[in-house]
Amino acid sequence: MKVKGIIGALSLGLLTLGSSASWAADVVATAPVSVAGAVDIHQDPTAVGTPVGKRGPATLKMHLEAVELEGILDPAKKTTFTYWTYNSKVPGPMLRARVGDTIEVTLANRKDSTVTHNVDLHAVWGQGGGAAATVVAPGESKSFVFKAMNPGLYVYHCATPIIPQHISSGMYGLILIEPAGGLPKVDKEFYMMQGEIYTDGAATGHRSFDVPSLLAEHPTDVVINGSRMALANNPMKVKVGDNVRVFFGVGGPNLTSAFHAIGTVYDKVWNEGTTGAPLLNVQTTVVPPGGATMVEFKARVPAKYIFVDHALSRFAKGNAAIMIAEGDEQPNIFRTGKLK
Repeated sequence: MKVKGIIGALSLGLLTLGSSASWAADVVATAPVSVAGAVDIHQDPTAVGTPVGKRGPATLKMHLEAVELEGILDPAKKTTFTYWTYNSKVPGPMLRARVGDTIEVTLANRKDSTVTHNVDLHAVWGQGGGAAATVVAPGESKSFVFKAMNPGLYVYHCATPIIPQHISSGMYGLILIEPAGGLPKVDKEFYMMQGEIYTDGAATGHRSFDVPSLLAEHPTDVVINGSRMALANNPMKVKVGDNVRVFFGVGGPNLTSAFHAIGTVYDKVWNEGTTGAPLLNVQTTVVPPGGATMVEFKARVPAKYIFVDHALSRFAKGNAAIMIAEGDEQPNIFRTGKLK
């Protein structure tokens, strides 16, 4: 059965989660959606920053702005949500440095915001990971300086009470501290983060944040890069033969992700975002809330590789991302039909 659009398949009840092979091939992009008064907040997965390469330690300045805005949550149903963001996207920008760098972090809170915000970076040695130094009311700006001591891939997030509400509303991102000499070169890098959104579940129009659902840890939406099916509607592109690296984190605030890609095996996994020796030949890797991982694989065959949380009920809550590998068929690796 050919389904035009994954959202349509969900609404029509045509998906059978028990057999990934039966539905994975039918995941296709939908047309761009415009909703009056709301914006597309999903983060571009190719916005990974500049690799540090072979350079030595340097002094850097990183700027974040807390922005509250009305964003598109479900393009299919044209529902919206009041997101709290860093730099108007979810997740916030991927920050990138190297071990030994001295980094000035500045957080501004736009003057039209309704609440105070701050930022806690898990890569920082210092009170609250910088949270105490960056408590900013609307219209304020504050800075702090830290030295990058530990290489790895780390989450950053807002830590202003109610902390899980700020995180769930979109205030999280990743900061990569590369080791001396940088990471090995690959053909393509991508940036993805999973998060949960807790709303009143309105079928159409604006969805309001719902504190009881948050406290019960029952999200209405489980998203990758901010909105439902954001990276299914805006798929990533690679070529057959490309070596691919994915930076993946879980903003949370509550759910652990079983990060899995349908149609491929992770050749290498740096568990917990470490820069030490990787795990090899991994089918699914566990990423806790507030945690991250780096995975690498070679796109060996042309396919739609579909990234999901293998707690697959979350697929119906908007959790899927697509990477399209284009190129020649590789019948020695995969072909339809029988052996001859």
